[in-house]
Amino acid sequence: MAPVPKKKHTRSRSGKRRAHIKLSLPTLVKCNNCGKLKFPHKVCPHCGKYSK
Repeated sequence: MAPVPKKKHTRSRSGKRRAHIKLSLPTLVKCNNCGKLKFPHKVCPHCGKYSK
């Protein structure tokens, strides 16, 4: 048989463990050509230029 927990973990304890599990905001940079936001190291979807 597998081991079983003796006591129930509280909601706060589970929440503390899950505090770092979250979505992160995407990194966006300004396009050097048109000035609109784009993903780094990708072609600009607005003007079609690629510049680092």
